[in-house]
Amino acid sequence: MIQFFLRHPIFASVCSIVIVLAGAVAIPALPVAQFPQVAPPVVTVSATYTGASAQTVEASVTTPLEEAINGVAGLRYISSTSTNQGVSTITCTFDLERNLDLASTDVQTAVNNTTGLLPAAVRNTGVSVSKNSGQFLIGIALTSDDPNVDALALGNYATLNIVDPLKRIKGVNDARLFGVSKYAMRLWLDPKKLADYGLSADDVVAALQEQNVDVASGAIGSPPVPQDQPYQISTATIGRLTTPEQFQNLILRVAPNNSIVRLADVGRVELGAQDYSTDFRLSGKEAIGIAILILPDANATDVSRGVFGEMDELQKHFPAGVHYSVGFDGTTFVTDSIKEVIKTLGIAIVLVVIVIFLFLQDWRTTLIPAVTIPVSLVGTFALMKVLGFSINTLTLFGLTLATGLVVDDAIVVIENIARYVQEKRMDPFEGASIAMREIVGAVIASSIVLLAVFVPVAFFPGTTGQLYKQFALTIGCTITISLFNALTLTPTLSALLLRPEEPRHGRFFEIVNRVIYGTRAWYGAVLPQLIAGRRFVVALFVVGLIATVFAYRAIPTGFLPDEDQGYFFVTVQLPEGSPLNQPLAATKKIEGILGAFPEVKTLYEINGFS
Repeated sequence: MIQFFLRHPIFASVCSIVIVLAGAVAIPALPVAQFPQVAPPVVTVSATYTGASAQTVEASVTTPLEEAINGVAGLRYISSTSTNQGVSTITCTFDLERNLDLASTDVQTAVNNTTGLLPAAVRNTGVSVSKNSGQFLIGIALTSDDPNVDALALGNYATLNIVDPLKRIKGVNDARLFGVSKYAMRLWLDPKKLADYGLSADDVVAALQEQNVDVASGAIGSPPVPQDQPYQISTATIGRLTTPEQFQNLILRVAPNNSIVRLADVGRVELGAQDYSTDFRLSGKEAIGIAILILPDANATDVSRGVFGEMDELQKHFPAGVHYSVGFDGTTFVTDSIKEVIKTLGIAIVLVVIVIFLFLQDWRTTLIPAVTIPVSLVGTFALMKVLGFSINTLTLFGLTLATGLVVDDAIVVIENIARYVQEKRMDPFEGASIAMREIVGAVIASSIVLLAVFVPVAFFPGTTGQLYKQFALTIGCTITISLFNALTLTPTLSALLLRPEEPRHGRFFEIVNRVIYGTRAWYGAVLPQLIAGRRFVVALFVVGLIATVFAYRAIPTGFLPDEDQGYFFVTVQLPEGSPLNQPLAATKKIEGILGAFPEVKTLYEINGFS
């Protein structure tokens, strides 16, 4: 293979160009994130049993659903809550390796199989299965300077005009509203008046189901009709009720004496909010929060640009006094951290080139490994695309670390070829051919050793393995490409660029060479002594290994339990749509309770908004 590429230098160059082009094409298509996706797949099942207590919801809704879901493949653990508002929420957490789409389908199938066991009120409202496949990226607040536009009006406007356009942006998984969000017709019943008329809330519900419906009334004069019927008239009936007055006129009972009991006789009707359990404020003002969740494989920066571009376009049509502001933008930290890593990567490349020039002391020999650096680094992005990686802090850190590794093979090849060409005055092609036959095995072995160090990290189990998988395999991909370049492009460029005459050195490089030659002479003198006392060297190495193991076991690492310590965990489940400060407030309250016990130390984690 080496001889083939030496005789076909254009083909070797084209191979490297193809690698660079593949990486350049893959870069815009790669998702951008702060860290790799390490959160386990989560599927949430929600159901509503209107008017039921928490005990009733637990017994009749949550328990049957849990029993059906427990058999789903790959389920890691399951948790559920049942509230006095009649809401049942089941959170299903799966193994990291489980495909989220397949897990959601399996959960949906299990829920469908148990729907017949649920109360009729739950079946009427339905059981929803949702994939928590994204993370909160952007928080937007919608406020109004007009005192006549309250949070309810803002929420209704956001529901009708803002949420759907945001959901259509590429990479957006969901757009959730926080605070009062929707209008609803609220029927407030007086229990005493209901009792006076001998009615109950079920009678009101039955009247609503009977009278608040759309009816297909057909047409008058439709075939078959007599021959003298010349016209056909379509009829329309009053369908669903739309105003408070129409609901107040709802007939609840007709007595034998033809007296009518209407809804207005036992209660009142108003157009209000669907839910009053949440409140959202920005700097003390009523507001509506819009949280943007992105897909795991989405490009965070592209999603951010798309969301803000869409909001700027929608703002042109906002009602007078209504405007939006950014509560938080997760891409700011992502962008800044990636910029710093890229800056570090550029500095690393410059330093590597300077060090190479310092030791090789010739621009021709320095140019060859300098060319292999971008080929290896840019080409790695193509393999990252194939492996499903993202551009994040860890993968870029891996590229930074690999910058000093990708030139090792090239330097070994160049130095050996330069020794034949410059010291032995051989033809560059012949010198490259002989030199490569000597070191091919060494170059391959050195790369395999590096791969043996990093690749096993990708097989670590759990979250740790998932977190460092991209870091380790990114370095492995870079080393693999650099090995290919060392066997193809580097000897080809050496045969083309190296000259038999040795480069002239200035005074500075003469000093550097004295240091290099002195170090080489010292090592040459010490090495035979170390080989002669190899038993002592091996014994010293074993002692070092034992000391490392002892230090690893003796030094505490993080929050590790001792035998005389006990642990308990407090989990606070907050309802969906909670204000941003509630998790922190709950944590402070727990810390205040535990403050009476000085021997108790708290270690807590706040997920989501914090």
